Order: sequence, then C-alpha cells, then structure tokens
Amino acid sequence: MAVARISHFSLIISLIWLGLTSTASAYSGEQFVTCNLNPNGDNFLALRSCGSSKCDTIRKLGPDTFLLTMEPSSENNWREVILLDGLQDESYAGVSGWVYDKYICRIDYRWKD
Repeated sequence: MAVARISHFSLIISLIWLGLTSTASAYSGEQFVTCNLNPNGDNFLALRSCGSSKCDTIRKLGPDTFLLTMEPSSENNWREVILLDGLQDESYAGVSGWVYDKYICRIDYRWKD
C-alpha cells in the first residue's frame, strides 16, 4: 500500500506542477479592419461560412468594416472573425464567419508623433 500512496502523491505533485508551469492563456481577439479592397473592382470582402472561397457568402463587407479575430493566427490564409459595430463594441454579438486575411489589417493603437 505504501507504493500506491507514493504513486498517488507523485501524480498529484506532477499535476500541480504542470498547472503552475502551463503557459496556455485564453485568446481574447484582436481588432482588424477591412483593407486593400479594389475600389475599381467589387470593393468588398466576402464573409464566408467557412475558410474557403467555395463556402457560402454570409455577407459582403465594405471598406473600413471592423472585425474581431477568433484565433491568434490564420488557417491557410483565412481568419475566423466576428463583425464589430464600431471600435467600442465588446459584445462579441456580431455576425461571425471567415475572411481571407489578405484583406484585413490589424488596428494599431500605438501613439504616433
């Protein structure tokens, strides 16, 4: 029985250590805006139901549409996003879908002189 107690104790210590040293954290999203659209072409970015041009278009996004990303990086050049109702929108209640990342630009809040 002493062996079982040591094993359980070691397991508990290992799990506690793993929890304390874990660097995983929740991704709360970053704000982007539609950009690089062709004003002489269709001038919109398709919000799609999945990360492919073969997926259904949910909505056409015009220039300067604000978005919140769902993941820290793209998947095959596609980003999952939520539409924002302006920069102050923190509701996460907007329409969600996928956009091609060539046509979104990260909003930079750093002060420029």
